[in-house]
Amino acid sequence: MYITATIISLILFCVFILHFLTKKLHGKKRYHPIGGTVFNLLINFHRVHHYMTDLAGKYKTYRLSSPFKNRIFTSDPANVEYILKTNFENYGKGGYNYYILKDLLGDGIFTVDGDKWREQRKLSSHDFSTRVLRDFSSVVFRKNAAKFAHILTEAVKSNKLVDIQDLFMKASLDSIFRVAFGVELDSMCGSNEQGKKFSDAFDDASALILRRYVDILWKIKRSLNIGTEAKLKENITTVDVFIYKLIQRKTEEMSKPEADLSLQWKKEDLLSRFLKITGTDPKYLRDIILNFIIAGKDTTATTLSWFIYVLCKYPHVQEKIAQEIKESVTHEKENATDVTDFASNVSEDALEKMQYLHAALTETLRLYPAVPADTKLCFSDDTLPDGFSVNKGDTVSYLPYAMGRMKLIWGDDAEEYEPERWLDRDGFFRHENPFKFTAFQAGPRICLGKEFAYRQMKIFSAVLLHYFVFKLSDDKKAINYRTMINLHIDGGLHVRVFRR
Repeated sequence: MYITATIISLILFCVFILHFLTKKLHGKKRYHPIGGTVFNLLINFHRVHHYMTDLAGKYKTYRLSSPFKNRIFTSDPANVEYILKTNFENYGKGGYNYYILKDLLGDGIFTVDGDKWREQRKLSSHDFSTRVLRDFSSVVFRKNAAKFAHILTEAVKSNKLVDIQDLFMKASLDSIFRVAFGVELDSMCGSNEQGKKFSDAFDDASALILRRYVDILWKIKRSLNIGTEAKLKENITTVDVFIYKLIQRKTEEMSKPEADLSLQWKKEDLLSRFLKITGTDPKYLRDIILNFIIAGKDTTATTLSWFIYVLCKYPHVQEKIAQEIKESVTHEKENATDVTDFASNVSEDALEKMQYLHAALTETLRLYPAVPADTKLCFSDDTLPDGFSVNKGDTVSYLPYAMGRMKLIWGDDAEEYEPERWLDRDGFFRHENPFKFTAFQAGPRICLGKEFAYRQMKIFSAVLLHYFVFKLSDDKKAINYRTMINLHIDGGLHVRVFRR
């Protein structure tokens, strides 16, 4: 213990000297207040978003000192707009973020800048904007929502607790594989053991790789293949085995002439489009796939999980949504006795009428954003709108989790769950400034799958809340997040399900 304390003290002293020298060299510049050090971040890693929210309440924008660079964290909408839009070219992923994330996400859209980012963005933008994808994805979502409902029906009959986050993860994984890669995974029903191993390994790898941001020894651990880095390597190997098999299967499939025109969509899924353009570089395709999985699986699944959580905490909201669903469908659909029939007939028009549901999902994202923090690298010396300086090489993170809880942004009831804040006087959904509500990013990197995600979440919500009532298995048990790239509920969300 004494040796450890001495080492930490020496490191902190070095940080202080580095900070002092930096201040002397840039005496005329103004820097954001210091909220702590990277060691505070490591100590609070298990509750990191609470920690950063507390600091944001004090400083709005602050620094955490580290031995090698300033780490700036902002919850100021003006600063967020500046780094995401106004001076977009000066803030990107950069080498720092790329080096940390590349072992898992490689050269995918969430780790790269420049031509690679533009190429993937252009192709993905085309896919998400086509009506073919919208219509086909809706069919997939309705089918999987019905399958989900059948699983819950069995749970009701047997009076079993359900880990609803686990089911949402499987359902969204099945959906993204079907829509984006043309593969029927069927992990929801447990028929694909390899799919489960992949999903678990991917989640664990996501959590372990995030530790690199606070663990200054991660490079040493990786070179020695010990500790968290050894576990990370093992999980990435499991992920890679699964993904490379998928790529090989898709490549072989595309090399054969397609006789059945009804299966033409298989040539238009995301993986097929990238295969046509990028050739057969398996590594690049692997990176693209994993980036879209983390975008399409975790974001919707975690949001739906937190959504069920808040509905259990606020049963009057749950009932109000159920009533809206009932009123939004036609008489014939409302009286459908078969879940599959009901799900298949939840139309775009019906979903459009569900304004309160849309508001409730958005309010969930405000308090529990799927991506709770996002980090950019400053490419050249700059000054933010608040008048404070940023140096080349500094990291600048904006904090959707903290921003959603700030009274300066949302008012005195910022920490209360109030779907009504998103509705106008006539009950229609009212959009907010995307640099205030940052759950989907903003500017050139704004989430391409935003409408795609809402459609999936609304279809699942409409089907499940039409047939079931949800209650927490234990009202007194504390619910917390797991610190990883996405805001998973730690240990899952166990609920009791009742037939409505």
